[in-house]
Amino acid sequence: MSEQAVLYDAPGPRTRRLTLIGSLVAAALLFAGGYWIVRQLQSRGQFESALWQPFTDPDIQHTILMGGVATLKAAGLAIVCAVALGGLLAAWRLSDHRAVRIPAGFVVELFRALPLLLLILALFLTFPQSLGALGALVLGLTLYNGAVLAEVFRAGVNAVPRGQGEAAYALGMRKSQVMMLILLPQAVRSMLPALISQCVVTLKDTALGYVITYPELLVTGKSVYGTYFNIIPTAIVIGTIYVGTNVVLSTVANRLQRRRTAKGVPTIAAPTPDVLHDSVPV
Repeated sequence: MSEQAVLYDAPGPRTRRLTLIGSLVAAALLFAGGYWIVRQLQSRGQFESALWQPFTDPDIQHTILMGGVATLKAAGLAIVCAVALGGLLAAWRLSDHRAVRIPAGFVVELFRALPLLLLILALFLTFPQSLGALGALVLGLTLYNGAVLAEVFRAGVNAVPRGQGEAAYALGMRKSQVMMLILLPQAVRSMLPALISQCVVTLKDTALGYVITYPELLVTGKSVYGTYFNIIPTAIVIGTIYVGTNVVLSTVANRLQRRRTAKGVPTIAAPTPDVLHDSVPV
């Protein structure tokens, strides 16, 4: 019996017709809503060439390019640091020693619960000289996303069949060897889609750097429409850059997930607040 048959019955002809009708109605409503928005913007002169003319200026293009580079720089640093921190916290949460496991769990829950905007602002105001705008943004993103990724790593390790670790222990391997050589290589394959999805979230969260005037895309866009008073065209251009970048990352994540599913490797979803808090002993 297939997994699909166990979970739910295959939809019949009536259900498929209703689903198709619902999809067509939803698509028509979205199209009508988009058309109405475009007409409203057009009636207010938001598509006049004078408002779009600044984006043909090489200086404006260079400014936006630098904003994109600053965004990717902050996102790249935060992702690398968050992966390292998440792996470390996950290893501590999976420890058999309560003196390590409990503080690690407290750190994970603390930074998952704190609003990211508040965390970035607090770091910048507390250490304005030592961190600067880039340091405060990267550190805030690292602490928050590292706590989230710790749960992804922990779930990935716990998803590996218990027999794998038991067989390694029977061969006389130490726990560190079992983790590094047996469990992690298998867990990483199943965690890749969730990791890349979190990278998308991190990239979008760099926009919070506007509160500390870090010159990322959002701040760059603000400087453009503040000069030329073309907020809607600027929002469309900056939004398109964000969407395009995130679509690329999401496409990579979806392809990796399809490859894992085709090979029969389970995938780990991004953690939710109801993730189990106690580590499962290996």
